[in-house]
Amino acid sequence: MQSKKNERLANPYNDDKVIAACSLFGCLDITGRNFSGEGVVQAIANMHNRGNGLGGGFAVYGLYPEHKDHYAFHIMYQSRDVKAETDVFLEEHFDIIEDEEMPTKHHHPITNPPLLWRYFLLPRTEPEFHDNHVVDKVLEINKESKGAYVFSSGKNMGVFKGVGYPEDIARFFKLDDYKGYLWTAHGRFPTNTPGWWGGAHPFNLLDWTVVHNGEISSYGINRRYLEAHGYPCTLQTDTEVMAYAVDLLMRKHRLPVETACKIFAPPFWSQIDQMGPEEQNMYRTIRQVYPSLLMNGPFTVIIARHGEMLGLTDRIRLRPLTAATRGNLLYLSSEEAAIRLISPDLDRVWTPNGGEPIIGRVGAQARAQPAEGPFTEVRRK
Repeated sequence: MQSKKNERLANPYNDDKVIAACSLFGCLDITGRNFSGEGVVQAIANMHNRGNGLGGGFAVYGLYPEHKDHYAFHIMYQSRDVKAETDVFLEEHFDIIEDEEMPTKHHHPITNPPLLWRYFLLPRTEPEFHDNHVVDKVLEINKESKGAYVFSSGKNMGVFKGVGYPEDIARFFKLDDYKGYLWTAHGRFPTNTPGWWGGAHPFNLLDWTVVHNGEISSYGINRRYLEAHGYPCTLQTDTEVMAYAVDLLMRKHRLPVETACKIFAPPFWSQIDQMGPEEQNMYRTIRQVYPSLLMNGPFTVIIARHGEMLGLTDRIRLRPLTAATRGNLLYLSSEEAAIRLISPDLDRVWTPNGGEPIIGRVGAQARAQPAEGPFTEVRRK
């Protein structure tokens, strides 16, 4: 009875658009030790009611050590004819080291999955151009192909996603067969965009992955800016712009992750006016050079790449994020209860301020870190 009363209070008009939903979870071992994702699946399943079964997914880092020097493409196909066409394209631009149908098992909640194929590839270019070559070809397939979608393209990492609750997607993809040192997970409640296999999270490019709760209301201007820089947006969801923006800023423009976060969620002009001259100059420059990559609207994201996981909320924290540590593990979650379900005795748990990233890095103990432990917590000045 209390549960139904809380639902009425939270949604007095019985609106079926629950804009505060979607569940996020991330776990990083800063020693780089691989671990089973069983706890991550339990944690995201504990937030089942934040989703509606129209999208679930996981990113796993460190799961393909035998192919650590090869780009692992996970591709969805609508038909075998489309696969045959795409295979010809891949053979023109890559050496195919190995390929196979992705291991899955029948699980009755997951219906009508696409054909799912996995490739391990080496680009036919000089090594210094490999990443650019992969990005160009991934975006070309996703834009030009009628019925093929590359949903994972990094080295020694993989994305597994689809239409379903995350715990069902985990069973469908047999994730209990994999281990990794960094896992992120997402349970989707789409509001303004369709629930389809390619629209599930995480979104990926190279080894960047993004899971997102909220709504990027600046999507239009973000998209125009990214498309002008060679990133066509074709996946029918606002989260796509965040994945491409991190690649542009951190790989192409070589900005540190802390600066990229300041671009996505900078202080308000009124706050900048109260800063010292050096900080004012930095933030004014950021806002003037990258105004089109400011992410407006309510959002929380967990962004990952090899060796690093970060959590970030919008500037006024309209979507939840909890951070916690236990030994060598950093947790990020939409709800503290999901963390405590798998790690009841935490060393530290806290709520980050809006617009201020939580960053965990492999080998962080060797870096200068705050006294609280081996994880960066950026606080308001």
